[in-house]
Amino acid sequence: MSGNVHLNGKKKWLHYGVVAYVTQEDIFLGTLTVRETIKYSAFLRLPSSTSKDEINETVESTITEMGLEECADHLIGNWHLRGISGGEKKRLSIALEIITQPRLLFLDEPTSGLDSASAFFVVQALKNVARSGRTIISSIHQPSSEVFSLFDDLLLLSNGETIYFGEVESALEFFAEAGFPCPRKRNPSDHFLRCVNSDFDDVNNTLMGSQRMREINDASDRKIINLTTAEIRARLLMKYRNSKLAARVKARIKEFSTTEVPVLEKTRGSQATWLKQLSTLTKRSFTNMSRDFGYYWLRIIVFITVSTCVGSVFHNVGSNYHAILARGACGGFISGFMTFMTIGGFPSFIEEMKVFYKERLNGHYGVGVFILSNFLSSFPFLIVISLSSASITYFMVKFHPGIFHFVYAALDLLLSIAVIESCMMVVAAVVPNFMMGVILGAGLIGIMMATAGFFRLLPELPKIFWTYPVSYINYMSWALQGAYKNDMIGIEFDSLYPDQPKLKGEEVLTSMIGITLDHSKWWDLAAVAAILVAYRLLFFFILKLKERAMPIFRTYYAKRTLHNLKQRPSFRKTPPFSSKRHYTVHSLSSQEGLNSPLN
Repeated sequence: MSGNVHLNGKKKWLHYGVVAYVTQEDIFLGTLTVRETIKYSAFLRLPSSTSKDEINETVESTITEMGLEECADHLIGNWHLRGISGGEKKRLSIALEIITQPRLLFLDEPTSGLDSASAFFVVQALKNVARSGRTIISSIHQPSSEVFSLFDDLLLLSNGETIYFGEVESALEFFAEAGFPCPRKRNPSDHFLRCVNSDFDDVNNTLMGSQRMREINDASDRKIINLTTAEIRARLLMKYRNSKLAARVKARIKEFSTTEVPVLEKTRGSQATWLKQLSTLTKRSFTNMSRDFGYYWLRIIVFITVSTCVGSVFHNVGSNYHAILARGACGGFISGFMTFMTIGGFPSFIEEMKVFYKERLNGHYGVGVFILSNFLSSFPFLIVISLSSASITYFMVKFHPGIFHFVYAALDLLLSIAVIESCMMVVAAVVPNFMMGVILGAGLIGIMMATAGFFRLLPELPKIFWTYPVSYINYMSWALQGAYKNDMIGIEFDSLYPDQPKLKGEEVLTSMIGITLDHSKWWDLAAVAAILVAYRLLFFFILKLKERAMPIFRTYYAKRTLHNLKQRPSFRKTPPFSSKRHYTVHSLSSQEGLNSPLN
């Protein structure tokens, strides 16, 4: 599809602030209430100079305008929280977009999936918005007669050509003058679609010869059934092109083109400062994480449970010769398998990413502020996980005593969990759905475990690819080296035989575990932190690249699809050979007296 966009007769881009778009799918954070959702959106987009009282007044007026007073303090709802109805969700979607008072509001089938009453209230709310001086443009899917009567104007398209464009009240007269009057007791919108939608040709073919066909007495119905959609379209198209409606539209467009009209100012989707957006997003994300049991609370319980089990299995591991293997196994389990449990928060993050994509589409905030706010809001939960797990395992296993050693172990676990979360963010930005993300994320973490230096020592890894570069960009190899150094340096272990001297931890690290001591454990911790930053930056660049590349990819894909469709034979063509298998299908009620097709 190609063309030009004109606003008030002038060629313009559809800038944020001037135009808003309500998608067909309603995407929210289900843990927030209706009022909280609107309020956070207002803080994100309204100017930072707006006072809190003014924002609250705007929020309340928007709630009233959309008829959401009764559910304003109800949770929206998600997979484990009961929430508001589908109609209320659709009105909430509209409320979020009219906060900034856009000149134009586009909606993609706002009544889809709603019952007749909910659909009526949604369109009634849109009519109230239109009365305030804004232009509402909406595609609509099979509206009821009550919903259809609420619209002011109707644009009827077929194969990209205008069949009718004018007031809704004049549409029936237009079709009647063209020779296709609307039958009595029929919804006008259904009649219009039946005239211009080629899918109804198959319906008419099915009706031919059936008992239902014999019951049709209305002359207009019989006329439509006897004509193909292409013939009806041609008549309607010719009628419209020669009508006063088309002439009036052309005159109006010419008037806009030659008259000086106010220039629409180019504005951003959000007028709030970067710091205001950061604080608002952080508060909203933290609230969501606090209320969503599956985001962090369930993982905290699982981490504490697993840590208690690990502490019991390796309780008071000691410093004999066999304790060397036990300490190594315990450190490997904590750095590998326990951090693997971080993947459990992936489903909740996917839901948050859906909200981000929707809000980013309308320019609510940037990619960088979203990534930073997510990290800041999740950081307190990561601290709770790392401190609780490290406290249980460290003192039950009796690792190297000392407060600084414990602090290092907690920091090592904290950064490791944060890296896994960042890695899963990158996966979420690449894969299209939850299941593929879990599979890909599990595979990546499995490769990290294999090259971390626990299952096979780092010096024994194949040099090509697995050592350089995989083990160097693997956070787990650095985290495990730091954990081993933190625990074993300064400790002496019993030898295998009693008469031999004790083994120093440094000797164990170099000769038995294959870890060099040419750098401090703090450098290992710094390497984990650097990988954490690298993952966040990679996540940022992937999101920005998708923003730039996706329109180009969609254009190419659309052209490729259209080319392939032109090469395919139509399945609706009559078979090129005669066969008794191909015959007209009749309903059972009309088959009396028909011959068998096999005779």
